[in-house]
Amino acid sequence: MTAHAQSSATDQVLAEVRNHIGHLTLNRPAGLNALTLDMVRSLQHHLDQWAQDPQVQAVMLRGEGPKGFCAGGDIRSLHDSFKAGEKLHEEFFVEEYALDLCLHRYRKPVLVLMDGFTLGGGMGLAQGCDLRIVTERSRLGMPEVGIGYFPDVGGSYFLSRVPGELGIYLGVSGTQIKAADALYCGLADWYLDSARLAALDDGLDRLVFGEHPLKDLQGLLAKLGTQVLEDAPLARLRPVIDHFFALPDLPSIIEQLRAVTIGDSHPWALETAALLETRSPLAMAVTLELLRRGRHLSLEDCFAMELHIDRQWFEYGDIIEGVRALIIDKDKQPRWNPPTLGELTAQRVDQFFEGL
Repeated sequence: MTAHAQSSATDQVLAEVRNHIGHLTLNRPAGLNALTLDMVRSLQHHLDQWAQDPQVQAVMLRGEGPKGFCAGGDIRSLHDSFKAGEKLHEEFFVEEYALDLCLHRYRKPVLVLMDGFTLGGGMGLAQGCDLRIVTERSRLGMPEVGIGYFPDVGGSYFLSRVPGELGIYLGVSGTQIKAADALYCGLADWYLDSARLAALDDGLDRLVFGEHPLKDLQGLLAKLGTQVLEDAPLARLRPVIDHFFALPDLPSIIEQLRAVTIGDSHPWALETAALLETRSPLAMAVTLELLRRGRHLSLEDCFAMELHIDRQWFEYGDIIEGVRALIIDKDKQPRWNPPTLGELTAQRVDQFFEGL
């Protein structure tokens, strides 16, 4: 079998080593590089190989095309598997989380280019990397509550460690952020204009590695980019978000967003309340509990907690209805169960955490 005749599944991840750097490119641009199980396995295979290869000093992770690094897991295939009584949705999360954990614990520096959309499973890959790069095109988020799911892929760890209540806000609302906020929240390390990406690649190809590859890479990034951007919207909203999203539960949060005016933030508060009322009540309430628990758990325990909820969610959560309404029928009229927070019992939320 010739190299170019291999099955297309392997071509969904392009891999090459140049100048002691292992380059991994997610190659499903038409699907915003959403992850399939084959892609997860291919990434894991190359990372395992390069971990043992003394010739490889660092890894660079990116997505093909200008629109996105990775828009998440291929949720449609997981929905279809569940509906058909198959097991893909169970296997996928086990292997995806193992890959994410591997990146967090990888012994060699990993750069990730979060150019364009970096959502859900894309954040799961990126947040384990050492040098997380954003551009003016970056849109980062954990939008799961919008389809009746919860922030997984380590989100209970990395969102819960964002300063103040910002991570709770991002997880419960599913809001996307741009480069300045990503740096402010500690969800990215470096900003580069997309016009400098060619110079970054050129620099990586010419880099002479010394004793400390991570420092060599940081030196290159320092010549091309910056670690702070002015005017992060969340910096201005921080006191307001810290007030509202520290309240004990979602009904209190929404009620106060509507009723309480802090400075000139009331239009934002009303918009946020309206947004929350479109999300799955169950998914938001589980997310709030998940993130508050995650603050006190190790990374491994966070992944274990997410997997524990996953195993129940396709049957008892809102994801099947969310995927139907937003991805399959596209009627954008999800019938959440229950439809409102007022009808959601604490017991329904607590059940997902039983047996942890």
